[in-house]
Amino acid sequence: MTAALEAAEMGRKVTLVEREPYLGGRVIRMAKYFPKLCPPGCGTEINFRRLRANPRVTIMVDSQVASITGARGDFTATIKTRPRYVNEKCTACGDCEKVCPVERSDSYNYGMKNTKAIYLADALAMPFRHSIDMSVCKGADCGECVKVCKYEAIDLAMEEKTTTITASAVVHATGWKPYDASRIENLGYGQIKNVINNVEMERLASVSGPTEGRILRRDNGEPPSVVAMVQCAGSRDENHLPYCSSICCLVSIKHANYVREQYPDSDVYVFYIDLRAPGKYESFYRKAMEDPKIHFIKGKVARIEEDESGRAVVTAEDIIGGGKTRVACDLVVLATGMEPESKSVAPLMAKFNPDGFILEELQGDAGLIACGVASGPFDVTTSTQNSTAAALKAVQAGARR
Repeated sequence: MTAALEAAEMGRKVTLVEREPYLGGRVIRMAKYFPKLCPPGCGTEINFRRLRANPRVTIMVDSQVASITGARGDFTATIKTRPRYVNEKCTACGDCEKVCPVERSDSYNYGMKNTKAIYLADALAMPFRHSIDMSVCKGADCGECVKVCKYEAIDLAMEEKTTTITASAVVHATGWKPYDASRIENLGYGQIKNVINNVEMERLASVSGPTEGRILRRDNGEPPSVVAMVQCAGSRDENHLPYCSSICCLVSIKHANYVREQYPDSDVYVFYIDLRAPGKYESFYRKAMEDPKIHFIKGKVARIEEDESGRAVVTAEDIIGGGKTRVACDLVVLATGMEPESKSVAPLMAKFNPDGFILEELQGDAGLIACGVASGPFDVTTSTQNSTAAALKAVQAGARR
């Protein structure tokens, strides 16, 4: 969004392609983000307002780039848009949801709750209209949503569309996904209910999340009294992600604060290999260190097991204290690393480094520009700054056409 807006406000026409039914990526699903620890609605709503007011930006949601050909100043992109089955007449009144008889797992909440087959992703969703998941919808065999819609906004006969556009530059802002923690067998993710990952923790802490912001045990819905944060869950590991994602330590400290704010009597254990809080975030880390109820333990977690009560028992090294430690926890949060989406989303004419991030050498003269987590693991602030630079490079590429 930042790259699109900055280029458009410099007078260029921009097509913003988003594969989800809504804008905002993973940021809009967070509870809070650095450096001010604001809810993401603050920043995203400003961008949404700017996008609505700017006629130079064409927004294509539910869309993916199928191919890109050409060179700087003369690219051709083919974009496929999957049917949403709900048109622009939708007012998001919600009458359709009330009568829909089918439920689906809610990917917006990482499967931690269900929605109806026709759903609104979030109260801040842009565009603010419903979508239908046709993989579970009964279609014309049901049609209950069509019957109650007063605005003729539901079209179950919608089909996929293909659009071809020309462009002078291409900005890759393809984002990231959390590493699949189920591949780390000793940590119990997917097997132990009270072991979750860091993006799921963000949804639990969000007021728009599955528990309306209450951090609760996943097995019985009770408040946790002991919570563990496990650093480098798959990161800095040649068998998984060999690199450091740079933000996980700070995110886990942020999660520790979420727990401590909700439950003043709770204890939080942070198991880490190395703590990294660069630059302006050093004070955030030091404040957490001063909390006597946040316990930092330097050592790699050997395994997580489930006891008879459903608690997750963490066994880890304690390098500074010596020996091993075992902590029975009500909830364990795995700090899974950031894996780039770049390779999986489309043939983007891109070259990648061994970790899957788009190589920096593509920026500038080639007219192929990577920004945000497409080019490396960054926090939100750095991604925004990086995207502003990408917009300038894209405009410059067009100017030399």
